[in-house]
Amino acid sequence: MSKPPDSSRRSERSRRAILDSALALVGEVGYNKLTIEAIAARAGVGKQTIYRWWPSKAAVLLDASLALSGEAWTETGWSGFPDTGDLAADLKSVLRATVDEFADPRYEAPARALTAAGATDPELAARFTEQLLEPQLALYEARLRTAREAGQLAADTDVRLVTEMLVGPLTYRWLMRTGPLTHAFTDALVDSVLGGVAGATAGGADDVAKVTVR
Repeated sequence: MSKPPDSSRRSERSRRAILDSALALVGEVGYNKLTIEAIAARAGVGKQTIYRWWPSKAAVLLDASLALSGEAWTETGWSGFPDTGDLAADLKSVLRATVDEFADPRYEAPARALTAAGATDPELAARFTEQLLEPQLALYEARLRTAREAGQLAADTDVRLVTEMLVGPLTYRWLMRTGPLTHAFTDALVDSVLGGVAGATAGGADDVAKVTVR
């Protein structure tokens, strides 16, 4: 006697097809022309299947972006934020990977779409921040905190502020297209930020430049 179909596997296949279809379509037609009907048709599911899991196309796209971001991190081979003991090298590695991700059309189109949608949808913006942005920023903060504990940064360095000093210019350049996103840019960014907050190797405690908690 044959086994009945595994509904959980079927549901996961449908869910994956929906997410993949949303990512593909937003790259092809843009966010404004993206519809639930088109996603359903591309995924080979009924429209109600999508609405059973997501309330809107923005919600579908957010989950698709979360899945894509997780895959991109996995592809780096890192189990967490790299910690080689060399703070500058670790930050450069992660920011270089971020540049590569921004350059990937699979990521760029949905990321820009979500950024635009979040400007007029506070609930979506809150979910984007909570589920995608804050977990990423927390990884930076944890690595900077480790460096602070190791004496590589001043004891009262504001790790959140330093994180935003690293991520902010990169995001601005990507969003506003004010210049090319390159590894050279992110390397220079890391050097500039750390040059302002970390002491010189040969310097003493009095030489440590501080970005302090306010």
